Amino acid sequence: MFISDGRPELTFNWTNYSSGIRALHAVGGALNDALSALRTLGPLERWFACVFFSDRSLDATVLAARLQAECPGLEVTGCSTAGEITPEGILDGDILFVLFPRETFTISTLVIDDLVGGMGEIAAKVSSLRESHAGIASSTDHDRKFALCFIDGMSNAEESVTAAIFWGLDDIPLIGGSAGDHMEFRKTFVLAGGSATSGRAVIHLMSTSLPFQIFKSDNFIPSSRKLVVTASDPDRRIVYEFNAAPAADEYAAAIGLDPQSLTAMSFASHPVVVRVGGEYFCRSIQKVNPDRSLTFFCAIDDGVVLTVAQARGMVESTRSTLGDIAGRLGGIDVVLGFDCILRRLDAQNRQVFRGMSDLYKDNRVIGFGTYGEQYQSMHLNQTLTGIAFGKPSAEAAE
Repeated sequence: MFISDGRPELTFNWTNYSSGIRALHAVGGALNDALSALRTLGPLERWFACVFFSDRSLDATVLAARLQAECPGLEVTGCSTAGEITPEGILDGDILFVLFPRETFTISTLVIDDLVGGMGEIAAKVSSLRESHAGIASSTDHDRKFALCFIDGMSNAEESVTAAIFWGLDDIPLIGGSAGDHMEFRKTFVLAGGSATSGRAVIHLMSTSLPFQIFKSDNFIPSSRKLVVTASDPDRRIVYEFNAAPAADEYAAAIGLDPQSLTAMSFASHPVVVRVGGEYFCRSIQKVNPDRSLTFFCAIDDGVVLTVAQARGMVESTRSTLGDIAGRLGGIDVVLGFDCILRRLDAQNRQVFRGMSDLYKDNRVIGFGTYGEQYQSMHLNQTLTGIAFGKPSAEAAE
């Protein structure tokens, strides 16, 4: 607590879930209070923590160093965000800790500090992690496995790294999110081992006795309008031309806007999608450049055929997804979610932001706003991905 105008005001709050997972939400980057609250957990070795934080509110390197110094025994990983999803709904500028009890979860961690090296080497490291984890998990009753991934959202390497990780996992489900920096697109941070740096990914292989379900949800449907990439720089994710015309001009014409009026809101409300294996995946645009080229959040290349998509109700589509998950699990205890920043912008543009925030609160969704989402072998945009945990089997049976 701190005193403001003579009145006590709570700067953090705890939320406890039936599964034993706990959430600590520190308002406005109140690091001192968050650290004090963490130390009340008792033996910190009993917990594993993910932290999602606003680097506007606190320095990432300071956060990492103080966690290591003041919370010895607590393994913490996480990343900077493009906003937080807290037990109170969608917020911005805060700190969120998600704590997993080791009584219920067996966790193995791999940090990758070279995202542009050989993908075969990354896959081999993940495979080794999988094999060593199997030996640890075999001594527990934690027989359900999944993997979490947090990755530098400015690395331009998410597609290849995600594919390599999934290859090494040998079909263990993978879910995750790309770190953000509040739409500044300068530098994002991934925290692990007492440091917070860029150009990094962290992978957790987790086994649990809890029922869970991974999922993805989007709110767009393809139209008949096509854009073919005819000139691009794949390494920098830049498209210079669609249909042999300047990319910004052609995209603007396809969505019925003036090229000079294109903004992040335009891209959020009028996504483009690519068809892979009979299913459509978003390839979101990050920004328009002075030369009228477009920078993307996802991999792009010459010859790729994009389709302009039409948005459908975000609140309704997300509610449907979460309702389906609840039906499969017999009820949701908590959801760890990774929500694209462009969904947040689109929700604001369509004036359904409050509805989305309330929906997440009601369905116990916690997590962060991302610069991209990982789902199995794919790096996605403009999607909510997540893992929903059910209640412990004894409680669910009541």
